[in-house]
Amino acid sequence: MALAKVRWGMIGCGDVTEVKSGPAFQRVPKSELVAVMRRTGNLAEDYAKRHGVRKWYDDADALINDPEVDAVYIATPPSSHKVYTIKAAKAGKPVYVEKPMALNFAECNEMIAACKVAKVPLYVAYYRRAQPKFLKIKELLENNVIGDVRFVSTTQYQKAAEDVLNKQNPPWRTQPELSGGGLFFDLGCHTLDILGFLLGSIKDVQGFASNQAGYYHAEDIVTGTYQFESGVHGVGSWCFSAYEDVDTNEIIGSKGKITFSTFGHNPVMLTTSCKTEQWEFPAIQHVHQPLVERIVADLTTGSDQTPSTGVTGARTNWAMDELVKNNKKLQK
Repeated sequence: MALAKVRWGMIGCGDVTEVKSGPAFQRVPKSELVAVMRRTGNLAEDYAKRHGVRKWYDDADALINDPEVDAVYIATPPSSHKVYTIKAAKAGKPVYVEKPMALNFAECNEMIAACKVAKVPLYVAYYRRAQPKFLKIKELLENNVIGDVRFVSTTQYQKAAEDVLNKQNPPWRTQPELSGGGLFFDLGCHTLDILGFLLGSIKDVQGFASNQAGYYHAEDIVTGTYQFESGVHGVGSWCFSAYEDVDTNEIIGSKGKITFSTFGHNPVMLTTSCKTEQWEFPAIQHVHQPLVERIVADLTTGSDQTPSTGVTGARTNWAMDELVKNNKKLQK
C-alpha cells in the first residue's frame, strides 16, 4: 500500500549523514526524518537537535519498532547492515541501506531474501544512479553517440590519507571485519556500481588484490578485468598508496569515447572523429537527494522506478568479492 508520506528513521549518525544524506530526507516532498539512532545517546540527541529531528534513540530496535517510523535508513558500517535490514524487514518497513550493501555477496542475498519474505522493498545508497551527470552519460550511450561500446577502462589511485596511517586507531573503512575489505570496498564500489548501471551487469570477473604499503591489513591495490552481460569488456586499477590522486573512466566505442570521473566534478567529455563536446554539472550538496526523491516517489505512488535496489547492490558486492578473492585466500 502506498504511503501518504514517508517518515524515516535513521540508524547511525556518522559523517555521511551530516550533509550527504541526512538533510535530503527533510528536503524531499512527502518525506520527513522523524527519528535518529546512535549507540551513544548524547550524540544521537545532539544530531537530532541540530537537524530538527523530533526523536532520538540509543537502541536500534526501539527506532525500528517506533510506529511513527515508516521506513528505515541504515547508515552504519557494513558489518551491521544485514542484521538491521532483517530486523526492519520483519517489522514490515522498507529499507534504504548504505553502500557497500553488506560485508559480502552471501550477506546481500540474505538481506534480499528477508525483504522478499516480508514483502518490503530494499534500496541501496548507490546515489550516482539518479544524478544528472550519470544520467547524461547513460543518455549518450543509449543514443549510440559512440557507436557500439567495446570496453571501459578505469584508473583510480590516491595518496594514503592521514587517518589510514594511524595503526593504533585505524578507520573502520580499512578493517575488513567492519567494511568487508579495504578502501576498495568503500570507494571502488561506486565505480563498479555505476558501470553496472551504464553498461549492464558484470557477468565474469578476474582480479588480483594485495597489500603493498602495509599501512593496514586489508588490500590497498586491486586490479582486474571483467566482462558485462552485454559483451562489453572492462579493465580497472585501484591503488590507495600512490603519489597523487587520479580518477578517470573511459568508455570506448566504435565511433568515439566518453571520459568522466566517478568522484570529481570535471566535465563529462565526448570525443569522436568529428567533434569534442563536454557537459558540466554543478556539485550536489546533498548527494543522496536525487535517489531519495525516486525512493519516496515509489513508496508514495506504488511505482517501481528506483534504479538502485538490493539486487543491483548485491551484484556490485559479488564483483568486488571476485576481484579480491585471491587476497582473501592468502589471508586465511
